Amino acid sequence: MNNISQIEIPAEDLSGELKKETERRRTFAIISHPDAGKTTLTEKLLLYGGAIREAGAVKGGKNSRYAISDWMEIEKQRGISVTSSVMNFDYGDYRINILDTPGHQDFCEDTYRTLTAADSVVMLIDGAKGVEEQTKKLFHVCRMRHIPIFTFVNKMDRYSKPPLDLMEEIESTLGICSCAVNWPIGTDGDFKGVYNRKAGRIELYQAGGHGRKKTDSSALGIDDPETAGIIGEDLRDRLREDISLLDAAGDAFDRDRVLAGELTPMFFGSAMNNFGVEHFLRAFIDMAPSPGPVSHSEGEIDPADGEFSGFVFKIQANMNPAHRDRVAFIRICSGKYEKGMEVLDVRSQKTVRLSQPQQFIAQERKVVEEAYAGDIIGVLDPGIFNIGDTLLGGRSRFRFEGIPMFPAEHFMVISAKDPSKRKQFLKGINQIAEEGAIQVFKQPDIGVETLTIGVAGELQFDVLVYRLLNEYRVELRTQRLPYTMARWVTTDKPNKNIADIYRFSESIVMVEDVYNRPVLLFRDRWALGRAEEKNKDVRFLDIAPPVNI
Repeated sequence: MNNISQIEIPAEDLSGELKKETERRRTFAIISHPDAGKTTLTEKLLLYGGAIREAGAVKGGKNSRYAISDWMEIEKQRGISVTSSVMNFDYGDYRINILDTPGHQDFCEDTYRTLTAADSVVMLIDGAKGVEEQTKKLFHVCRMRHIPIFTFVNKMDRYSKPPLDLMEEIESTLGICSCAVNWPIGTDGDFKGVYNRKAGRIELYQAGGHGRKKTDSSALGIDDPETAGIIGEDLRDRLREDISLLDAAGDAFDRDRVLAGELTPMFFGSAMNNFGVEHFLRAFIDMAPSPGPVSHSEGEIDPADGEFSGFVFKIQANMNPAHRDRVAFIRICSGKYEKGMEVLDVRSQKTVRLSQPQQFIAQERKVVEEAYAGDIIGVLDPGIFNIGDTLLGGRSRFRFEGIPMFPAEHFMVISAKDPSKRKQFLKGINQIAEEGAIQVFKQPDIGVETLTIGVAGELQFDVLVYRLLNEYRVELRTQRLPYTMARWVTTDKPNKNIADIYRFSESIVMVEDVYNRPVLLFRDRWALGRAEEKNKDVRFLDIAPPVNI
């Protein structure tokens, strides 16, 4: 890689610059069950960070703005996030990178990939519903990756569970201790505000304006003479009891335990009405980690290392419909990115220029001149990058851990209704497949005009049909298939006939992936078990084996 350009900077100066810039970065993802208010919280963080002047409603009326982080038309129409959004802004001396993820389980694969680019996670919980099923799944992924977790209990201005019950639920259901940073006052539809434990003061809740603009909260001490008149003597006395209990028996804040994923700081508020959001943002910045060392095939690399490194965790086509572009999102792990720099794509062993670098507030972009470890940049991708690609800008040679594709559980045969749209049909399928949203198969000896599509969640079919029609002008003919799992089949026996596995079974069908490798689709787990029992010399893989390039 001798042709890769390097700008000569004294090592001592570069090291100090990298350390300073890395320490001021905070890169985190927001996870939750659907409808907990995740996209709303994202919007309000942008509002208080000065990135936007007015927050949009997730489900807007005729005259309402849509959420900025929901940039796809289908997201605006349905009021749900179907793809991760990347946003960044400066807040004080800090650079904030937010990864807003889909909450619906049918799009959890995109969320899992996005978590690989996060240094910490904000777990959003509906105060009335507590810990819900999708939250549990996403939480366990965070625990497996040892990601620090911060909890924001939302919708406290509505009826909610008692806060002590919510703390107990988090600890018993998720297996992580919690520490209340603030404490709600009134939870039965009579929300008055929160008690800031560190500052020792009550912050009063103020509604109004539908949460579109910043609001200021007034504060007073728990023993101030006017406190009882404002929140009521009963609530003041209950607050005193709760705080005494937390001080005596609750877990104390311990940043080392937080960074180890053993303790989650808890915040209470209302994202819709902006209450508690700015306090959360300030406290989160103080508590959350800056980018740390990242493991790779040869060990680990420090973020302040002078050699550039990063990996592709997301690819998105048609973010700008006017230009039909394709953007590869790169998490920078070490070194400094400079506009126009060249890197080695370890998978393909090709030197590539990272062209038209951009950072985002959802679909809105700005050109990037430089970026550091922890930052997320998007670069124009003419079709050369894959999800999981390791990019290196120095002499070191290693690979970051790959990002596997989840096994498909739903299948559908598709074709273009208009045969003259074949070119657009194949282009759309290829680009959406490269984003990791779908898996593409074809039946042997059948033309590519008819394809079999596999997805992890059923709603991904709706998104596929919608995007092909609206982005590629291709209307689809579809037919659902009764299969629930795909397995790549490999064997060490050269004379093994794969057709013998499925020849006399109505519960199994064979297709091929894009590399012409045999894949068996099974109707249910019983059919898979029977095939495994009768074919001990065959390996049935739920994750596609790597491709040698």
